[in-house]
Amino acid sequence: MSFTIATTLDDALAALAAGARPVAGGTDLVVGARHGKAPLPEHLVAIDRIAELKTVTETADGVSIGALVSHHQIETHPLLTTAYAGLADGSALVGSPATRHIGTLGGNIMNASPAMDTGAPLAVMLAEVELRSVRGTRRVPIEALWSAPGRTGAEPDELCVAVHIPAPDPRANTAYVRLEYRRAMEIAVVGAAAFVALADDGTIAALRVGLTAVAPTIFTGNLLGQVGRSVADAAAAAAALSMEHSTPISDVRASEAYRRHTVGVMARRAVEAAARRAAGETIAIPVNRAIGIGAAS
Repeated sequence: MSFTIATTLDDALAALAAGARPVAGGTDLVVGARHGKAPLPEHLVAIDRIAELKTVTETADGVSIGALVSHHQIETHPLLTTAYAGLADGSALVGSPATRHIGTLGGNIMNASPAMDTGAPLAVMLAEVELRSVRGTRRVPIEALWSAPGRTGAEPDELCVAVHIPAPDPRANTAYVRLEYRRAMEIAVVGAAAFVALADDGTIAALRVGLTAVAPTIFTGNLLGQVGRSVADAAAAAAALSMEHSTPISDVRASEAYRRHTVGVMARRAVEAAARRAAGETIAIPVNRAIGIGAAS
């Protein structure tokens, strides 16, 4: 086994071109190896010292988040906790405080778990993932990136370097909620994100929902039929769509029927919370705690 430390992006891309696999926080890679899901790669390149991948940059079109930005940075960042609150909701629910300080957004995305807490918020915000290799750079809509549990459409020599999120309208925002049995080191039983834009009269101008842990990849739906409807009607429609299009499994954590029912509840609550934020109300991060979802502290 070989282990290389890259201090520049060019060094990292060269190592990937030679067959190495990147590691930053290692919170998924190491745990997976310990549980026998997959052996550690024969060649690793550490990318955690590449400074240019650790920045959050507001642009004319929205925001660019470096792949090495940690979940703790996201859940406390003044821009991300306001205009992009759904992503902060998700990051605030990842693992333990130690995991959130070490784990990175890029690692979470490229791990491609359908139960990831950042995936649905990014999908409803129409985020794009920037992939780079020695051959060039390309952007991929995040929903198109995931092909199956644990699999992406990235080539072996491509590195996720950033996530780009378009700026929301002034009367738009997001929220992410999940069903959880405990407050730390939990994996989503089900979860739902919502993007809501409001018209001047308070009706729905745009509505998208994303679902966690109920399909092989993150599911998203664009509820065009709810434009002009009330928030209450749209929340009910989102719940119905979520239950109808879920294909969950039964396992030791929940049955298929329980997941199908509760994802509708989570979708409704996500729409309601996103609409409150879009109307200008401040709801603390994560919204789970603010609206009383989850185990007592």
